Amino acid sequence: MTKAKLGSLGLSLLILVLLVVWMATGDVKVASKEAPDEPQVQEAERIRVEIETLEATRYQPTLKLQGQLEPWRSVMVGARVAGTVERMQVELGQSVRAGQELLQLSVDGRDAVVERWRANIRKLEADLAAGRRLRANNLAAETDILRLQSDLAAARAELAAAELAVRHLRPEAPFDGVVNRKDVEQGDLVQVGTPMLELVQIDRLKATGRIPQQTVKDVQPGQAVEVNLLDGTRLAGVVSFVASAASPETRSFAVEIVVENPEQKRAAGGTANLNIRLPEQDAIFISPAYLSLDDDGRPGVKYVDDSNAVVFQNVRLLSVSTNGAWVSGLPEQIRLITRGGGFVAEGEQVEPVDRSDRRG
Repeated sequence: MTKAKLGSLGLSLLILVLLVVWMATGDVKVASKEAPDEPQVQEAERIRVEIETLEATRYQPTLKLQGQLEPWRSVMVGARVAGTVERMQVELGQSVRAGQELLQLSVDGRDAVVERWRANIRKLEADLAAGRRLRANNLAAETDILRLQSDLAAARAELAAAELAVRHLRPEAPFDGVVNRKDVEQGDLVQVGTPMLELVQIDRLKATGRIPQQTVKDVQPGQAVEVNLLDGTRLAGVVSFVASAASPETRSFAVEIVVENPEQKRAAGGTANLNIRLPEQDAIFISPAYLSLDDDGRPGVKYVDDSNAVVFQNVRLLSVSTNGAWVSGLPEQIRLITRGGGFVAEGEQVEPVDRSDRRG
């Protein structure tokens, strides 16, 4: 074979190889231009949470305060005139009625003073009558009549003071009460102002306390109060006064409560727990374990709405105990998250499972 033929054959083989390579490259380019099948995206599995359906009910919250009980009225009967205690009419702890005589002080000639002024008044009245007759006949001066009138008025004033001093020798009870303290005995000498007997009225008591400024708006005169004594006794009371301005020291408001004590229990001067009944409102009872705090430290709960999204709602605590908590600020019906709430965030879609179904 000549060299010319060999060269022609080699050229043909080279062209054949290039053609095969070109065709293979073209197939690859065509294939690369075709869009690949979209991979199937698997939907993320929703977190399952346990829920319990709760409904709001009417609830009457109470404001709990620590209070001080005092007698409804208390007075120290003091001596209004000087004298010696001649007789004690009452004993310590005795019940007395208004107007009842408590003791008797020595007269010390005060009755004679009364009689002297009475006689003086009778003489002045006679002198004045005679002077007026003389004046009618122009036999007496007008100044004489005026002097007699002045003397008579002064004598009557002295008589009233003398009679009052005599009445003060027998002090009387100003109201129905109990002798709570006795500072004098028979034979004691007393001066004006000397304390003698203390009377207290305890068939009705007065409870006092302090209301925090964040809850004072809920307390008004006329609201019922349950008063719990330390021995377990319960008394009924009514709010009678709420201060209009807070104490600058405590920033709290004073409250007074009228407490009926018909059995006259010995409670005055002691402490008591005051439960003021606030207006009724809609509330839901939940376990304290379901409460959580937001970023500002305010309490709230998580529940699932109609679209199965997690909702965090702040609540107002009306009452908290070991058994549960009454809260307000929620819809009338909620699906409360009772398990799994710590693993889901607000707005997240979840798969709710009713806890009653799980128990079943």
